[in-house]
Amino acid sequence: MSQPPLLVDRDQLARNRQRAMHMGGDFFLHEEARFEIQDRLDMVNKSFTSPAVITGFPELWAEYFPEAKVVPDDDILSLEEGAHDLLIHAMSLHWANDPVGQLIQCNRALQPDGLMITAFFGDQTLNELRACLGQAETMVCGGLSPRVLPMGELRDLGALLQRASFALPVADKTVRKVSYPSLSRMVEDLRAMGEGNALNGRLRTPSPARLFATAEQLYKDHFSEDGRLIATFDMVFLTGWAPDESQPKPLMPGSARMRLADALHTEEFKLPEGSA
Repeated sequence: MSQPPLLVDRDQLARNRQRAMHMGGDFFLHEEARFEIQDRLDMVNKSFTSPAVITGFPELWAEYFPEAKVVPDDDILSLEEGAHDLLIHAMSLHWANDPVGQLIQCNRALQPDGLMITAFFGDQTLNELRACLGQAETMVCGGLSPRVLPMGELRDLGALLQRASFALPVADKTVRKVSYPSLSRMVEDLRAMGEGNALNGRLRTPSPARLFATAEQLYKDHFSEDGRLIATFDMVFLTGWAPDESQPKPLMPGSARMRLADALHTEEFKLPEGSA
């Protein structure tokens, strides 16, 4: 059976990231992710002695977590089974061709009761840019080409943790709005983050300048404040634990020893027969 085409061109992604590092990078969203991850770690009543970080920017995250082993986000992760009590998958899971496979590998690399935290971009990221480029390309070129990476919704992303057999899964997000003076400056920033177009189905020939002028005008008409273009970045965080017998388990149905009404100190009202 033939394999379905891959969504992401990993070679182009690597070139985009190398260019970002060569440009000096603009990694303010990585810094925010680092602070959010640290906040979550501070809330965990546990110390970690063998952490590892998975990321497309190993040099950057090695500075953030100098005590951790840092490995690239390759399709096959360079992690030993059961070697770590903490894994941080940092700002790269949205580029994975097989995100479930990445999470399964993370689970296998964790010790029992080890913690994994992922940070990456979610579905509303750059929704304004996607809408304006799509409409402009339809108007100017008469069709569409893949220009902005599709990203998952929070509910679906949280379900990935269960598919990868993590215990106590939690999914949440923060939303950051960033303003830009022009579309070209926004694109420059995305390139400086290594977030340029690396889709396999991307257009391989130059686009007409009129396309971007039209997209910028649409952006100004629909997604601007005080003359500046507004871009949304959804920062998704998934947290899960490698299964262990010491973790709390849900009670069996019917095993409660107290009625909910008694616990709430309120009166219970029964519905009449046949009511829904």
